Amino acid sequence: MAASATPRPAELGHYPRVIAVAYSGGRDSTALLHATAHAAQTLNAGGAQLQVLALHIHHGLSSLADDWLLRCQAQCEAWVAQGLPLRLRCHRLSERPAATQSIEAWAREQRYAALRSMAVEAGADLLLLAHHRRDQAETFVLQALRGAGTAGLAAMPALQWRDGICWARPWLARPREQVEAYVQAHGLSFVEDDSNSDPRYARNRLRLQVWPALGEAFPQAEASLAQAADWAQQALDLQAEVAEQDLQGRVSEAGLEMAAVLALSPARASNALRAWLSLALGQAASASLVRRLLRECVPGTAGLWPCPGGGQLRFYRGRLQRCSGQKTLPTAPAPRCLDLGKVGIVDCEDWGGCWRVEAVESGGVAPARLHRVILAARSGGEQFQRAPHSVPRSLKKAFQEAGMPAADRQGPLLWIDSALLFVPGLGLDARQLAAPGEAQLSLKWLPHAPGLAQGSS
Repeated sequence: MAASATPRPAELGHYPRVIAVAYSGGRDSTALLHATAHAAQTLNAGGAQLQVLALHIHHGLSSLADDWLLRCQAQCEAWVAQGLPLRLRCHRLSERPAATQSIEAWAREQRYAALRSMAVEAGADLLLLAHHRRDQAETFVLQALRGAGTAGLAAMPALQWRDGICWARPWLARPREQVEAYVQAHGLSFVEDDSNSDPRYARNRLRLQVWPALGEAFPQAEASLAQAADWAQQALDLQAEVAEQDLQGRVSEAGLEMAAVLALSPARASNALRAWLSLALGQAASASLVRRLLRECVPGTAGLWPCPGGGQLRFYRGRLQRCSGQKTLPTAPAPRCLDLGKVGIVDCEDWGGCWRVEAVESGGVAPARLHRVILAARSGGEQFQRAPHSVPRSLKKAFQEAGMPAADRQGPLLWIDSALLFVPGLGLDARQLAAPGEAQLSLKWLPHAPGLAQGSS
């Protein structure tokens, strides 16, 4: 098994200088760390210059956690004394799960975040995890019992690039018995996690109460369920490809055009919306939210829905977008003078945003006119001209024509003397544009709250 400890260089495009291994001290991670260190030693004999980094996470959930760390340190020191290219790093979790949180989910989330941070800090872009085929089969069963979709049934990928790190499970297709045989053949000692016998945790109940009977009744259960997870992974990859095609031309800074999505078949519409939500929210959306949006985002309506993790999803003028849900300012700040005549960022904390000033060849304002501009709230009666030969319209009409929701009309206006210069969301008043060939600057209002807007031009 030692030869399979790391992905082939062709899969990564290079030999990594630092190979990180998640090392709990348990049987599986001990075997993987040992095999990886020996593989690196062999490659180093040929001039590869590899360093193996054992990453240990101290969760602080067990009274034995300190002892496990000491045993991991002693094991790594012994292997280093044998000439293996190995070093150990440890991270202690300082937070604790909330009373309503699943301890399993919290520990997994915190562990993976810490592993990534430690790997990046050490310059490792390859991180090995010791999951084997039994783990994969168990994950498939647990996800199926939760009613998971394709993403859940796909269980764990063997190789995945995420946040600049290649997360690899080189033994995912190997049966548990091969790992046990490797441990016995090399006389490896490892720690036993006392929580593995606690039936409060779903995976433990499956292992202790269900799996023995399942394996006796269906000897091929482990291999078959792991294969089912592989098929689900292929289906998931296909869904992603179809979603990418279906979202082309349907997504812009203004959001997702729902009419175009709803014109797809029901299955493709659901798949495309789920893919867009994953990008917009930074996490998978619940099936209930996807169904609700497909049902309620119909032409001629508007709506707001709470987002997982905060903020809102807003449907307006046929487009679905994520916004911060930030309330409007209770009292508009007093008018004041600003100098926007130089390229750069000008912060306006009182308005909760900043101005970005950039040099442009056309569509801007002469710099000399921007040294003394007035920042003020709407007072009513303002007229805005969108194009050089268009007719000035009231701001309300201009906002409506641009499809701007009322919540996005709260930014400050810019004036030159008594002439309107700039309106967030609409841009420069055409009457203030610089002459062709003249040096000029563009303005952009950027709210501090993420997701409120992509920047108003």
